Amino acid sequence: MSIDSAKTILVIGATSGIGRALALPLAALPSKPTVIAAGRRQERLDELASQGLEAVQLDVAASREVLQKNVADILAKYPNLDAIILASGIQYQHNFKSGINLDEIHQEFTVNYFSIVTLVSLFIPHFLALSEKGLPSWISPITSGLALMPAPQVINYSASKAALHSFSESLRVQLADTKINVLEIIPPLVESELHDAQGTTEALSKFWMPLDEYTSKTLDGLRKGDKHIAVGTAGKVWDKVQSSGLDGPYKV
Repeated sequence: MSIDSAKTILVIGATSGIGRALALPLAALPSKPTVIAAGRRQERLDELASQGLEAVQLDVAASREVLQKNVADILAKYPNLDAIILASGIQYQHNFKSGINLDEIHQEFTVNYFSIVTLVSLFIPHFLALSEKGLPSWISPITSGLALMPAPQVINYSASKAALHSFSESLRVQLADTKINVLEIIPPLVESELHDAQGTTEALSKFWMPLDEYTSKTLDGLRKGDKHIAVGTAGKVWDKVQSSGLDGPYKV
């Protein structure tokens, strides 16, 4: 089922990158949903609010108790919330031969995986209640083509996204008898601030998909209700995974 039917969409990680790029055109859909931009940086939230979006400050790396309060506050203010896009992510380079930063290892998994699972678990009761009323909802984690084919230079990032991909596949099966739709967004290498801190922007810009092009194709997949929205090189890798017959969890 298409996200075109959503009434209120929360984009977590909307202050930069893919999250920000998706938030604005989602608000311009013909159905005119309310779009809530959530992220850490207040100045960027203010900018999005000036363009007609709702804005909520939320740090996915916060404690479980803080995230519980964040979700409770969001649902109290937006009881019609029926879609979440989970776009938060960080990336570091690690080389085990030259030594690694374990703080960065843990931070990567906290932001890219543990926080997403925590947020999904907190929103699920609300979405199940909608389902019992016959109303659809959508959960859209953003993973990566590196979840399917890892890049050794970002060894832990690839692992965190592989964990989130696996989680998304199994979550879809667990929710198959409900009206909750799990649409996994699987980006290729995309133009993003994600690479600035590592100093790899100039090199990667020769290969990445421009953000505008990526956003258009991903929005099209969301509007079609595709369970796996993989475009560019990620789409080619996903096609190989599907052709192998290993494109989902065991059915038991």
